Amino acid sequence: MELHEKKRLLRIRATKRKRNPSFARYESWRYKKLKKSGWRKQRGIDNKTRRKMKMGVKSPEPGYRSPKKIRGLHPSGLEDILVINMKDLENLTPEKHGIRISARLGARKRIKIVEHAQDLGFKIFNTGYSKEELFEPEIDEEEVEEEEEEKKKKDSKKKSKEKK
Repeated sequence: MELHEKKRLLRIRATKRKRNPSFARYESWRYKKLKKSGWRKQRGIDNKTRRKMKMGVKSPEPGYRSPKKIRGLHPSGLEDILVINMKDLENLTPEKHGIRISARLGARKRIKIVEHAQDLGFKIFNTGYSKEELFEPEIDEEEVEEEEEEKKKKDSKKKSKEKK
């Protein structure tokens, strides 16, 4: 599939998702215990949703699906692959695959995998850091200590003024 074709299909999927109704469980608005549960098919003999009458809740149907060629792809257009160890990166290509690092990994292994994946040129969907942490400039310990000393001096000056 060509790049412009993939982008076109991704745009179609995004617009379809905006127009799709939220498939709520029937009468979930009525009973508190049903609020969090997902959609379920109606089976009652007189149910308006099952009979697809106008006043019934919309049901999931094949027409609501995304285009078959891009079904299951990440919004960036890359295939989302779960990575648990370094071996999982061996047979992947950065042009087709984006990686998601397993949530079960600890910090030490996660850092190693992130560095190795960035060297290979992969897009990582969950680095484990927020955007602020990634783009935050590194601060020297000496600068932090100097700032703390300045704060202490200001606090001591305020206390001395309050005593007078």
